[in-house]
Amino acid sequence: MKNIRNFCIIAHIDHGKSTLADRLLERTETVVGKDMEDQVLDDMELERERGITIKSHAIQMDYELDGEKYALNLIDTPGHVDFSYEVSRSIAACEGALLIVDASQGIQAQTISNLYMAIDNDLEIIPVINKCDLESAKPEEVEDQIVDLLGCDRDEIIRASGKTGMGVDEILKAIVERVPAPKGDPNAPLQALVFDSVFNPFRGIIAYFKIENGSIKTGELVKFFSNDKEYHADEIGVLRLNMEPRKELSAGNVGYIISGIKSSKEVKVGDTITSVENPCKNPIEGFEEVKPMVFAGVYPIDAEDFENLRASLEKLQLNDASLTFQPESSAALGFGFRCGFLGLLHMEIIQERLGREFDMDVITTVPNVSYKVYDKKGGVTEVHNPSGLPEANYIDHIEEPYIRATIITQADYIGPIMTLCLSKRGELVKQEYISGNRMEMTFDMPLGEIVIDFYDKLKSISKGYASFDYHISDFRESKLVKLDILLNGESVDALSTLTHADNAVKFGRRMCEKLKELIPRQQFDIAIQAAIGAKIIARETVRQVRKDVTAKCYGGDITRKRKLLEKQKQGKKRMKQIGTVEVPQKAFLAVLKLD
Repeated sequence: MKNIRNFCIIAHIDHGKSTLADRLLERTETVVGKDMEDQVLDDMELERERGITIKSHAIQMDYELDGEKYALNLIDTPGHVDFSYEVSRSIAACEGALLIVDASQGIQAQTISNLYMAIDNDLEIIPVINKCDLESAKPEEVEDQIVDLLGCDRDEIIRASGKTGMGVDEILKAIVERVPAPKGDPNAPLQALVFDSVFNPFRGIIAYFKIENGSIKTGELVKFFSNDKEYHADEIGVLRLNMEPRKELSAGNVGYIISGIKSSKEVKVGDTITSVENPCKNPIEGFEEVKPMVFAGVYPIDAEDFENLRASLEKLQLNDASLTFQPESSAALGFGFRCGFLGLLHMEIIQERLGREFDMDVITTVPNVSYKVYDKKGGVTEVHNPSGLPEANYIDHIEEPYIRATIITQADYIGPIMTLCLSKRGELVKQEYISGNRMEMTFDMPLGEIVIDFYDKLKSISKGYASFDYHISDFRESKLVKLDILLNGESVDALSTLTHADNAVKFGRRMCEKLKELIPRQQFDIAIQAAIGAKIIARETVRQVRKDVTAKCYGGDITRKRKLLEKQKQGKKRMKQIGTVEVPQKAFLAVLKLD
């Protein structure tokens, strides 16, 4: 056990984690020859296309120092804030972390929030300044920032470059010397933490775990704490570039288990595996519960695909534990699911993965939250989407959920952040300095206002420095109205939203303008209207595509032309009665990007 080191790589987005991981794998000869490619651990097509890490990836390397052999378990993590849940799970499986900072950009928001996450878990931090080969690099300045943040000595900071391979040997040496070996007891009852899982169509569900105490052998009977079900460990092993089976794994190791589990409900991330013969008394403390930021309906384009969509979401949830979902239905779209996401990028990625990995074509509705509606008889109902709202004359008042939001930021960005929060109907509760130039601000805000674009705007105006956390505090009475979108007089319930009365007219107008751009022209005029109850507050028209029916008239009497135009007019009228307007998928997403 003393020769095992478990560590992860944490950094802000685009600071070169995956490239540096490539150099470590190359130097330890874990990946050689034709297998070596850029960002070798980003194995999803989507990750390569967008150049971001979406999933954390575990891999084991062999390294020799002073004649001793060491097993290094590396976990490369995402940098984008929408995938911070991945980072928190990876940190739980490690004893040390490489904190990577870009030499040209310095310390940024996710650097700080991921660092605090690592410190809370008592990880040994090894600071590394990456991209030192760039002309724009400012290593001295960045060193000062790191010393301020961590309080470490200057000589503990390693200068490196993922591109040229500079500093890679020093990093490997530092991992062996500074990161503590895992502290478990190999003779105690088995206790292993599940930190990730994937679905394999041939082998069932593969769970990745870290053994805290005890050991596990191939063929042994094991059980999961959350459901008390027993399984045979058909295959266990370590994670190299491919999975490598082993006969036995003991405390401190990171590995995988295949036990023929077919149902995705049986494996939960954060669960504890123990043996049936000699079980441990208590499960390992799992991860904190995930808090969805954005709720939206996800519907199959073809109604018959509902069950396939359920199966696809369950398999996706195995691989992405931050996704939550429950069934719901809509008049326009049929049966689907109300899903909770961590942010808009997360929502986009899930939609894309459903299409690529499971061939599911889905429509996503406008994101929203749940409300309490009180009727005039004193009854109360909880409404999750605007189509479930009773008629306006039965409603006494509506209450919406309020949150207590905490924003930590640098003092330079207080003005724009205040403006943003107040424009979202926020009320400032308190603000105070926490250290140096960092400030903590607390607001009470309606959850509905932060759902769509608040998080993205906060990141933009604070240049990625502000970190944001919230919890639901209470429900408060609010002047809310239901905004309907009508196409040719027919309401499209998937585009309906509940919004504050003061914002309704502006929002309705912008929505009509946006839909006018996106809805394709038909053979007849399409009226796009925004309405509150029976009152129309905005209107746009998509003009019809006309055929020149009078082209064949050379001169002659005007009545001939008029007769042809009248005939065309009758046809258009008939067409409008039976024609339907297809709303493209882009229109549902456009509502989110109205700014």
